[in-house]
Amino acid sequence: MDKTINVCIERKVKHPKYGKYLKRSTNLLAHDPENKCQEGDMVTIQEGRPISKNKAWLLVKVLEKTVGNAAAPVAGDAK
Repeated sequence: MDKTINVCIERKVKHPKYGKYLKRSTNLLAHDPENKCQEGDMVTIQEGRPISKNKAWLLVKVLEKTVGNAAAPVAGDAK
């Protein structure tokens, strides 16, 4: 899909009975109007109006761009 990114949000939840921590993930479709995201980028998204049947999130900014296999901070972000 053009101008669409798939954002995977991973979290750990504790099993109510056994106490083991399990990985859970949620996939959200977000609108990227400039097509500036690549696979593996760290991004910030915010909820917006529905753009399509499954897409109701907007890309706010790219926190880290991926260079090869490693993530590199975007210029202009001071850490």
